[in-house]
Amino acid sequence: MHPALGLVVAYLAGSIPAAYLAGKAKGIDLRQHGSGNLGTTNVFRVLGWPLGVIVFVVDFAKGALPVWLLPALATSAFAQGRQLWAIAYGVAAIAGHVKPIFLLGRGGGKGVATASGVFFALAPVSLVIVSTLFAITVSITGIVSLGSLLGAAVLPIAVFLLQGSTPVFWLSLAVGLFVVWTHRANIRRLARGEEPSFRKRGAAGSPPAGSA
Repeated sequence: MHPALGLVVAYLAGSIPAAYLAGKAKGIDLRQHGSGNLGTTNVFRVLGWPLGVIVFVVDFAKGALPVWLLPALATSAFAQGRQLWAIAYGVAAIAGHVKPIFLLGRGGGKGVATASGVFFALAPVSLVIVSTLFAITVSITGIVSLGSLLGAAVLPIAVFLLQGSTPVFWLSLAVGLFVVWTHRANIRRLARGEEPSFRKRGAAGSPPAGSA
């Protein structure tokens, strides 16, 4: 397989709208409920933990599997650039999650779960560090977006300390900045003390309040 074809495959995999499909299975359009975001957090908030776990696993796999599997399918002539292609597949998967073609490029998630899958494949120890920080933050505050933002800040530091200034580091820096950008509304609410918390969970289907 020519590695460029893998970009299309990775983007299509990333475009699978797991949160949207979970909502439809329950007879609702998640874009009209909770935060209005087709991400894992909104599934947890509106549909509950069982479906939230399933959606997280799917979104995580959308990032990990293309990075793991597609480089191995590339023609041997591109073997020397395999890590760069793996990174490109991760970027394509994240892009598909954020701008899914199956939803005409609208209503995707913010990319945290899919990016986690990408870095699980590229920098697993760094992801464990970030995931631990995320879990501690959310367990203390109940605010998922705060955990995501702290994770985005720590990820490139962890990758740099463990791998140095490699292409994976530059990807982690770019993804970290991208996560901050997609959470800019959350940052404003955090500054005002208005960010939703699972400790003060509103009713399912309440007007959009924003989440990770």
